[in-house]
Amino acid sequence: MGSLWASFGIGLVAGMRTMTAAAALAWAASLGRARAGWIPGGAGPRNLAMAAALAEMAGDKMPFAPDRRIAPSFLLRLALGAAGGAALAGRGASEAEGALAGLAGAVLGTLAGRAARGGTTRSGADWARALTEDALAAGLATALVRPPARLQRG
Repeated sequence: MGSLWASFGIGLVAGMRTMTAAAALAWAASLGRARAGWIPGGAGPRNLAMAAALAEMAGDKMPFAPDRRIAPSFLLRLALGAAGGAALAGRGASEAEGALAGLAGAVLGTLAGRAARGGTTRSGADWARALTEDALAAGLATALVRPPARLQRG
């Protein structure tokens, strides 16, 4: 079994912020870091996914935002986690193993994110938790698609 950390990680991001995971996958495809050829990696899809991620982060704070655990939202998070997990499976890991790791990450991201965050943004503490979740999702997504640092020999 090869490296599945990126697969699990993209699932975790999908559970916290679905469109942030989609944007990360578009970036991964444009950088040649995704195994799946079906992920569009051009500038247009990347920009659209980034705009959707920002809109989701803003919309998530609205009082009318639906709970992430309702069936359509939960299923979308699971599907994107599994697809992203397959696309980011490391060397030696099959796409099926990546999909399962992404699915597990999506379940954890959805349920633990909701439990840690709470369901409202009525108080300053609620807003702080929501913004912290945004930062965690964006930071993890960035770390997953960033090219590995090269060692400098001096």
